[in-house]
Parts: sequence; structure tokens; C-alpha cells
Amino acid sequence: MATLSRRALPAAVAAVAALAAAVLVAPGPARAHGVALVPGSRTYLCYVDGLRANGQIIPTNPACADAVAQGGQQPLYDWFGVLRSDAGGRTTGFIPDGQICGGGTTKYAAYNAARTDWPTTHLTAGSTIQLHYSNWAAHPGTFHMYITKDGWNPLTPLAWGDLEPFWSATDPPQSGGPGGFNYYYWDTTLPAGKTGRHILYIQWVRSDSQENFFSCSDVVFDGGHGEVTGVGGSQPSASPSRSVPGSPSVSPSASRSVSPSPSRSVSPSPSRSSSPPPTGGGGCTATWKTNDISWAGHFQGEVTVKNNGSPTLNGWTVRWTYTGGQGFDGAPWNGTLTGQPPNVAVTNVDWNRVLGPGASTSFGFNATGTAPATAPALTCTSP
Repeated sequence: MATLSRRALPAAVAAVAALAAAVLVAPGPARAHGVALVPGSRTYLCYVDGLRANGQIIPTNPACADAVAQGGQQPLYDWFGVLRSDAGGRTTGFIPDGQICGGGTTKYAAYNAARTDWPTTHLTAGSTIQLHYSNWAAHPGTFHMYITKDGWNPLTPLAWGDLEPFWSATDPPQSGGPGGFNYYYWDTTLPAGKTGRHILYIQWVRSDSQENFFSCSDVVFDGGHGEVTGVGGSQPSASPSRSVPGSPSVSPSASRSVSPSPSRSVSPSPSRSSSPPPTGGGGCTATWKTNDISWAGHFQGEVTVKNNGSPTLNGWTVRWTYTGGQGFDGAPWNGTLTGQPPNVAVTNVDWNRVLGPGASTSFGFNATGTAPATAPALTCTSP
């Protein structure tokens, strides 16, 4: 099974290089602003599933393939463009039932299809996750979040009566400036007691105009931690195999602003190993991988940290030295950058601080420069 976080993206959280190339070769202008990256929206994950090296979009996921057959490739080149300029914050009844995921537009009508094989994010009910929402164009406003009610049938067209609100975030922080592959992010506590398939629906209401944006993310509450299936040949119903962590718990409120926390992203390309034997002290070891994706002046890497000792580790730090002028394109995901290049240091985040005997975790990053021909020597230490 392939999962999105094992391929190169976000963030998406975010097929960053390939996305740039595809936007440049898209057959029409992208008029768009943003949709959810984590958990990924239908248009975003279908884009990730379908993008090819030549810039064409040819999905392997059957739902995505049918959507392209119905509506063409342009809606996926404009994956961040599900919007209405006349919405003004209106919800129930403004967009007709059965057209909610496509924003009531003809362009995105294919993404309203009621089926169970859309790309899917695996989650745990009641857990706290960090949500990423593309800021392709930045606007002030509020993100209103809904989830389908218990007993909802995913084989019936989504109706407003199927949705219940559970969270909102007003003017959350951004991982970087607009116009690229950055995103808004905020901590969200998922509703408790949910099981099975659901749709997580977000309406982004601008406070400076009547324009609103709409996003449907297919999720399944099965004890997962952000794994994505149904992308790149993986099975939509497969079991989760990789975590995309949340952030420290926060309490829901009707409308809130949230504080910044380290950005994270996920990626859509397989990785290749390029590491010497792991090194470390006190039972903590680290292993380097360079992912199978690179673009002009960029590459992506992943480091796995393992507790090879008998005591439980309570915190870890991985260090290495770049010798070719490499840097970071944004913050690492699943780790905190505590030492800048060339003398790099990455420390655990809260969720992966504790590693029992034999346990391991990984962090990844988008990097600037050329990937080292020989993996750097890593040292791993724990307090």
C-alpha cells in the first residue's frame, strides 16, 4: 500500500515542485485561492494522484479518473479554486444539496459524486490534529468546519442536513506567504465517537468580500493518524501505515484565533534509501533517506530515529553538517528545527518525544540545494 506521506508533497503539506511545473503548463489560467491540504480535499488529492512528470493529470484512483473523464483536467490544475464570489457566508440552501463539494459550480460538479473510493485520510475520533488549508491567495476570514452526522450514507449525495458544525478558526497563522505552496494552519479536536467513513467539510468565509471557498475531505475514523490511501495506486480502503501528527491539544470554541506551531507537510513520491549505518549514543540512532523527487535547486529528505536501547527515551535530537550549502525550504514536519545549516539540529515534537525500546519515528523536510551524493553523518542524542 502506498500512502501520501510516503511520497514527496504540503503539507502538504505538498507535491511542491511538481505542482509548480504543472501550474506553469496548465492549459488555462488558475483562478483559485485554497482548499484543505490536511486532511486533503478531493480536488487536491486527485491532483496529487494524477500528476505526471510531463505535467499531464492522469489519475489512478477510479473516482478521480472518472471525475477527469467527466470534467477534464483543468479543475485539478485549479485544485485550489472551489469558490463562489457571491456566497457572502451563506450556507444551508445557498449551494443546493448534492452540489456541496463542488461549490455549486459546473466546473467542479464531478467532485460531488457519492462514492466510497475517493482518496481517504485515516483519523482517530476525539484526537487533535493540525489542519492545513492552502493560502494560494491570502484573505482575512473564518474557516467553518463541519462533519457528517452519525449514520450518514456515503453513497448518497451530500446534503446540508447531513452536516453538523464542530469547529472554527479565525485568521489563523500561515506557514509562509501566499502565491506558493504555503498554508494556513490551526489545531482542531475532532468529534468524539465517530466511526467509519465521513466527510470533513470546510467553508472559508472571507471577511473582506462576498467570496467564499469550499472543501470536502473524505475521511475514515478507524484509529488512523493522518495516513492517506487511494493515491498513487494504493487502495482507498487499506489500513493506515503512517502518521501525520496533530499538535498539542486545544479546546474548541465557536470562533478562535490560534497560535503558530511548527509547519508540517506530506508528500506524494516514493523514497530511496541513501544512508550509512545509523549512528548515535545512548541507544538513539538516526538513518537518512533522500526521497525520489528533486527539482531545480531543491530536494526532499527523511530521517528515521530509533531507540535501540532498553530504557525509554524521553526526547531526542539529530544533528548533521551540510557541506554543499544546502538549507531548508520551510520547517521540517514531525520535528523542530533547533540548529540552522550548515550545522543542523532537529529535535522531537511533543507527539514523538517518547520512544520505548525498539520504537522509531521519522521526520521529513523540503530542502534547498542539491541532495548530498553521500548522506551526511548523523548523530542522535537524548537527554
